[in-house]
Amino acid sequence: MLKKKLLTVLAGFTALATLPAIAYAQAAPATAAAPAAREADPALWVVKDADTTVYLFGTVHVLKPGLSWFDKAVKAAFDKSDTVVLEMVMPEPTVMQGVITKAATAPQADPALTAKLPEDARPALAGALASLGMPATALDRFEPWYAAMMLSMLPLAKLGYDPSSGVEVTITAAAKSANKRLEGLETFEQQIGFFDTLPEGLQVKFLAHTVKEFDKIGPQLDKMVEQWSAGDPDALGATLNEEMRRTPELAKVLLADRNARWADWIDARMAKPGTVFIAVGAGHLAGGDSVQAYLAKHNLKAERIQY
Repeated sequence: MLKKKLLTVLAGFTALATLPAIAYAQAAPATAAAPAAREADPALWVVKDADTTVYLFGTVHVLKPGLSWFDKAVKAAFDKSDTVVLEMVMPEPTVMQGVITKAATAPQADPALTAKLPEDARPALAGALASLGMPATALDRFEPWYAAMMLSMLPLAKLGYDPSSGVEVTITAAAKSANKRLEGLETFEQQIGFFDTLPEGLQVKFLAHTVKEFDKIGPQLDKMVEQWSAGDPDALGATLNEEMRRTPELAKVLLADRNARWADWIDARMAKPGTVFIAVGAGHLAGGDSVQAYLAKHNLKAERIQY
């Protein structure tokens, strides 16, 4: 659904990543009037052979309204594609809610979430929840990974971010409207499982860090979106992934292993003719363990499309 902090999930995983799905399911959309459109030119790559073309597009799972990005080379690549591939195809909200409830609820015999946190992190958790209009015990019966996710998701509407403006929502709607084949590299259950199966100590560490950085969520996400809009994958990759890589266990599960599997998928897909538009969290397309880096191990070159 979470990488470096939950924000990597929001802007880059994803999703889970992470996951973006939860943002769509549980974060209220912003209610402010839509601003005038601003131009954005996110990075786009292509992998080709004689009869197969695969476009790679990095996404941000939640955006503020008013960014104009689904145009120019991005829209042209989408229009040329007969298949659209996302990290996952969003299930119905009721299905998501059932999966989340089952995975996120702590066993009855477990101590309260607050008791699992280091004592010096407990006041910050209470303060973060109070700022959201919630009691200090609101998340006590949930797993630490879910509490971290909610603390990263819930402020977004107040900060002007609207889940309905996310890249995947737009691409999914466009694919369905154009009757394109729509596929997912993973399932919602798999993405939730990435977090739910993390050792509890790592989940608590993740939550403690999210609480510590709670007041920085808005500025950090704004920075990521600006870098994404400017088509600067190197800067975006550093922002998204640098801190996560300081926790190798998280980086392996949420980033490197997934990127390797997706590169394997692309390598296999190159054996079939056609044109494919792949859209995954932008953090997966940056850095030394990016999807492109793993594609190189298959002797496949992803070339940046300049536009």
